Amino acid sequence: MALALVCAATLYPVLWVVKLALSPSESLSLSANPFPQEVTFRHFAAVLGASDSAGRWLFGRNLLASLTVSAATTIIGLALAVTAAYALSRFRFPGREAGLQTLLISQMFPATLMLIPIYAILQRLHLLNSLGGLALVYSTTSLPFCVWMLKGYFDTIPRDLEEAAVMDGAAPWQAFVLIVLPLAKPALAVTALFSFMTAWNEFILAATLLNDASLFTLPVALQRLVGEYRVEWGKFAAGAILVSVPVMGLFFALQKHLVGGLTAGGVKG
Repeated sequence: MALALVCAATLYPVLWVVKLALSPSESLSLSANPFPQEVTFRHFAAVLGASDSAGRWLFGRNLLASLTVSAATTIIGLALAVTAAYALSRFRFPGREAGLQTLLISQMFPATLMLIPIYAILQRLHLLNSLGGLALVYSTTSLPFCVWMLKGYFDTIPRDLEEAAVMDGAAPWQAFVLIVLPLAKPALAVTALFSFMTAWNEFILAATLLNDASLFTLPVALQRLVGEYRVEWGKFAAGAILVSVPVMGLFFALQKHLVGGLTAGGVKG
């Protein structure tokens, strides 16, 4: 009974958003009933069929922009974090502890605090109003968390596995690629999911660094439905559901890798 109540309380806001998206009215209903009395898909059709002044399919371009930025952020961030985390986990060198503490301290400050220098740097590099510049910013802001997460997981992988591979004739990089990375799939999946969701859901940096409606990411495009005097709640709810679908799909695709314990029993004796 208690579990059912918790589930109901958790799902209630989601059902309310679905109700707004499926109801024909644009107003914000104050009814406690989370189910629509009349079902229509015109809000979804309006969001999906929107076009800009040039007649281009706006939602498609916004979706492509979000996918491009999120995928680039995930790939760049993961590639840099994996190598950095492995070096911090396996090697001892001057400045190692200071570097780890610096990465940790950098997480204390929000990205908005660095918005002005980021804007100035991108302007100097001619990367303002570009998806490449936005992906570069997202990659650097998510890197400290990714490095710490992967470093902690690499610490749990026994060194004996790599030493055994090296004794069998493998080069150090082969031991890393063939032994460590397959064992680190859970951490890699969580890190990739975090990087993707960070870029997918971020709004402030995207709204500041982009000014072309065709380059807007989905959160920025969704905010445009909130006007100064009127909010199109039906379209906003429909857009929120559409924005959430890719993340939910990615989560379900990676869920089998989101559990640890792949190294359990890796070293016997």
